[in-house]
Amino acid sequence: MKMERTIRSVEDVLKMLDHPFRSPDQFWDPFYTDREKAVPFFKNAPDENLVSYCARGLIKPGKAMDLGCGPGRNSLYLAQQGFDVAGCDISGTAIQWARERAEEKGLNIRFECKSVFEIHSEGEYDLVYDSGCLHHLLPHRRIQYLEMVSRALKPKGFFGITCFRPGFGDQGGPVREMSDWDVYQEGTMNGGLAFSEEKIKYLLEPFFKCIEFRASEVPDHDESFGVPFLWASLWRKKKS
Repeated sequence: MKMERTIRSVEDVLKMLDHPFRSPDQFWDPFYTDREKAVPFFKNAPDENLVSYCARGLIKPGKAMDLGCGPGRNSLYLAQQGFDVAGCDISGTAIQWARERAEEKGLNIRFECKSVFEIHSEGEYDLVYDSGCLHHLLPHRRIQYLEMVSRALKPKGFFGITCFRPGFGDQGGPVREMSDWDVYQEGTMNGGLAFSEEKIKYLLEPFFKCIEFRASEVPDHDESFGVPFLWASLWRKKKS
């Protein structure tokens, strides 16, 4: 008797809840195939908030992990600032692009094609950075994700994150904030979930202390990246 649809563990429940939705790799590999697409974050420039954290000394060189790294723009910047960087993304197409960019600049970065749920680090990183990964995760996977980030960080390690703000549909972000229940009732995340400031803090505060929280800013130059439909925040791991 086949047991594929028999629930015996929490992971079985998570897989059952995943099933009605498109698998991430079905979307992201084709998404990254056309490198000339007019996608804002295809620009090979780091997040303006990440640049700001480094410039002000809020974060200092150490070991960093770039979650959902895409073509590697933030990984490249961190490596140039003296960080020992690992980048991961579920899209093999994005990882290949990231490796090419790193090779062009002579940077040694460990890029791996894998899901964030395949990361099992324990107290290894001074910084974990997420530029648009969390808002593409289904709500039932969020606890697993946040526990993974917290475990991966060293004591007092930093977590930096950008994620969608609601109300910016004409500028590329989500038009409205969906409740988590809406996701399952409607069977879609509508391209990514937007979070109110109250909601993102509610989700992260059990694990991290907020150091800075603001909207992403549009830079007046081409050396960094920012768009108004994103939150940008920096957090520090709480004591276990």
